[in-house]
Amino acid sequence: MRLFHRPLSAAVALGLVAQALFSWRLAMPHTLVFDEVHYVPAARMLRDLAGPVNIEHPLLGKTLIALGMMLFGDTPLGWRIGSTLAAAAVVVGVFAILYLLFGRVRTASIGAALTILNFTVFVQARTAMLDGYMAAFVVTGLATLLWAMQAETRGSAWRRWIAGAVLLGLAVGTKWTALPYIGFAGAAFLITRRHQPRLQPLAALTALGGVAALTYALTFWPAFLYRSEPLTLSTLLPFQLEMYARQTQVLPAHPYQSAWWTWAFDWRPVWYLYEPVDGAQRGVLMLGNPVVMGGGLIAVAACLYGWSRGNARAGGVALLWIASVAMWALIPKSLGFFYYYYLSSIWLCVVIAAAIDQWRAHLRYWDEAFLAAAAVLFVHFYPILAATALKGPDSFKGWMWLKSWI
Repeated sequence: MRLFHRPLSAAVALGLVAQALFSWRLAMPHTLVFDEVHYVPAARMLRDLAGPVNIEHPLLGKTLIALGMMLFGDTPLGWRIGSTLAAAAVVVGVFAILYLLFGRVRTASIGAALTILNFTVFVQARTAMLDGYMAAFVVTGLATLLWAMQAETRGSAWRRWIAGAVLLGLAVGTKWTALPYIGFAGAAFLITRRHQPRLQPLAALTALGGVAALTYALTFWPAFLYRSEPLTLSTLLPFQLEMYARQTQVLPAHPYQSAWWTWAFDWRPVWYLYEPVDGAQRGVLMLGNPVVMGGGLIAVAACLYGWSRGNARAGGVALLWIASVAMWALIPKSLGFFYYYYLSSIWLCVVIAAAIDQWRAHLRYWDEAFLAAAAVLFVHFYPILAATALKGPDSFKGWMWLKSWI
């Protein structure tokens, strides 16, 4: 078992476990689920370089869905396989962030395991949407920038910093809601730059923004090859303005819409699917694991308290979660949905692990107990997370803790 006390071995093992879990019965259901009805047809158009479609979002996420279809066919497996890889990358990225911050395999493993058991990650891992890819680039990008801050030579620091900027640029090229994380990363660097004198502030921030912007621009390359209405250098900027106009348009009310400040309380999840399909009644509920969601809020308070006692790293991850939620108060979207909370739900896993690490001498086996509780709920809710066959149309009632979940 000594092998699993090594950070690389533990991270790889957890990544493989995540990949196996996310991939099990991936093709079920065989029909398009929730926003797959938008992104799979858009991916087909990109695969065929036919012309612009679904232009309210950048291209990269749809390009990656198209790549999965090119490799595995225009089938449920092809639509969703990339999402499983993205979610597994999130798990490894969470491990990396925690290990780089706290230097303990146990702490990093707890955070990564909670990420696997968080319902939001599991559901997005099995759905061909943009959010899963965006989260993978953000999480691994921030991990890489943090790695750069710990580099021992100037050359390695810059290589890692540039790689992190590329990943964040790819995140924005998937979905614009990743853009604030470039600002978060820059602010964190300015606050902690004394720990990495090999990166000069002005040069590092210029590189972060410049490389991310260039990477973002390059993600539009397939649009230059369209057979109909191809993008050109002169239309690239106006296209961004058209995307912004579509992003901020006022949309009609939706039965699953919810206000951003309710997301942390698991108040209004989203049914991605609930209908007879593939010979049985099946459901997929985009819901947060109540253990992670509720425990995470307590952990945020605990980490803020730890910050007041000198634990800046615990305070930093708590502030990351707070910023990831608060930014939605400023983003000009006419409608909000619980799945917008996806990245924030991932940061909760980081915060929980940080809080347990802070009081590890007193809590001892509380991390294992917390993980066990999350696993129990994962097993309990699994049938309506993984679209397993249910007994009938009213089966969902057995899992509805709140009326707002219906």
